[in-house]
Amino acid sequence: MAFTDYDQYDGLGLGELVTKGKVKPEELLDEAISRTEKLNPKLNAIVFKHYDAARAQIARGLPDGAFKGVPFLLKDLHLLLNGTETSFGSSAFHGNIADHNSTLTDRYLASGVVIFGKTNSPEFGLSPTTEPRAYGATHNPWDLTRSPGGSSGGAAAAVAAGILPLANASDGGGSIRIPASACGLFGMKPTRARTPMGPDRGEGWGGMSIAHVVSRSVRDSAAMLDATHGAADGDAYAAPHVARPFLDEVTTAPNTLRIAFSTKRPDGAACNKEVVAAIEATAKLLEGLGHVVEEAAPVFDPQELGQHQATIIGANVALTLRQRAAVLGRELTANDVESFTMLINEAAKLRSGTDYAASTLYMHQMGRHMARFHQRFDIYLSATLATPPIPLGTLDTSANDIAAYLRASAEYVPNIGVYNMTGQPSMSVPLAWSKDGLPLGMMFTGRFGDEATLFRLAGQLEQAQPWAGKRPAL
Repeated sequence: MAFTDYDQYDGLGLGELVTKGKVKPEELLDEAISRTEKLNPKLNAIVFKHYDAARAQIARGLPDGAFKGVPFLLKDLHLLLNGTETSFGSSAFHGNIADHNSTLTDRYLASGVVIFGKTNSPEFGLSPTTEPRAYGATHNPWDLTRSPGGSSGGAAAAVAAGILPLANASDGGGSIRIPASACGLFGMKPTRARTPMGPDRGEGWGGMSIAHVVSRSVRDSAAMLDATHGAADGDAYAAPHVARPFLDEVTTAPNTLRIAFSTKRPDGAACNKEVVAAIEATAKLLEGLGHVVEEAAPVFDPQELGQHQATIIGANVALTLRQRAAVLGRELTANDVESFTMLINEAAKLRSGTDYAASTLYMHQMGRHMARFHQRFDIYLSATLATPPIPLGTLDTSANDIAAYLRASAEYVPNIGVYNMTGQPSMSVPLAWSKDGLPLGMMFTGRFGDEATLFRLAGQLEQAQPWAGKRPAL
C-alpha cells in the first residue's frame, strides 16, 4: 500500500480493503507503526507501544467486523487491555498491568481493530490539555507549540497527524469534544451509559464520563458506536433504545431542525472574536441548509454547576487514590501525583456524603432543566472552546497557583461540562479555522438519547462543508 493511499481512506474504507483482500492487516499495521516512529517524537501522542501484541493479534485471526485490520489506539485511562499497562497518566499507576480486558476493549476487538498502543492523557483525565508530569506534553499537529486539548489529547493528535483514522477517547468533562476541536476532528460524546464501563466500574464519575472515539469522518464514529453500544450484563442502567444503526443516520437527511445558538459563555461573557465569527457563520450555514435558527441559550449558574461537578469528580478521584494506596501498601505522596490531583484529593476529604448526594441531585435536576429547553429546540449550537487552541504551558497541573489554573481553564472550556452532568449527546464538528490556521470546533448538543439527530446533522454538515482534506502540514 502506497503511503498516500493510506490517507485516502477512513477506518471503514481501510476495513473494506482488508475484507476484499486488497490490503493485508499486516500492511496497515506496518504503515501505522512507521508513521508512529516518524511522527511521535514530535507529538508525544503515544506513550505505550504494543507492536508485538498487535502482530500476535493479527496472527491469531481477526473477526469480520466493519473495522477488520484497522490500526487502533486505546487511551491510557481506565480501559484495560490484558497483559498491558494502564497508568491513568500518573506515576502512581506505573506497573499497573491488567489481567483482563475491559468490556469496551472486547467490543473494539470484535469490530476487527488491531490495538497497537495507548495514547497520552493528563493525570486521571483531569485537565483540558494533555501535559502530564509522568509523560510530558503532547503537541498539537497543527502547531507544535499549542495544546491538542485533553484529556484525549494523545488520541486526537495521533488521528489528526494521520497515524490512524480513529482512536479511543473518553469524555467526563469535555475530553472527546475538546481535543476534537483543538485538532480539527469529529468528536461525539454519546448519551450517558451508551457504551459500557465494566467489568470494573458501573459508571464513570457518577455517570458524567462516557467513552467512544475521535475520528476524521462522521461515519467512522457512527459505525464504531454501532459496534460498541449497549448495556452489558450487570450494568445498573442503560441508555435509551436505538431504533436503527447509527451509520444509517449519517446518510439520512435531517428534517428541518429548530436550532438555538449563542456566541456567549454561560456567564454571559463573549467568546474569542474568531470563535464568535465562526459560530455566526455556522448559524448562517444551518439556515442555508433549511433549518430554523434562533439566538437563545439555556440559563444556569456556571459557578454552582462547577462546584457540584467538582464534588462528584473529587470523590471519584479520592477513591481511585485510596484504592491505589491499598495496592501499594502505603500512602500516596507528592512524588506520586501532581499538585492539582493532590488538592482535589484533599478537598474531597472535606466534603460529606450529604454533599455528594446534593451534587447528584443537582446533576439530575440539570438534566430535567435541559430537557425543558429541548422542548423548544432540537439542537443547541455553541463553541466547543471559547478560544483557539491554547499554548502549551498555559495550564500547569503541577503549579502551586491552583486558583490561576482554574480561572484559565474556565475561560478556555466554559461550555462543555454541563452536558456531562445532563448526560446528553454532544458533538464537536470541525467547521472553522482561525486566521492562524488553527481548528475551531463547533459544538452541537441534542436531546438525551438522541444521537440519531446529531449524526444526521453531522452527515449533512460534512457534505456541505467538507473537512477531510484539511490536514496539518506535519
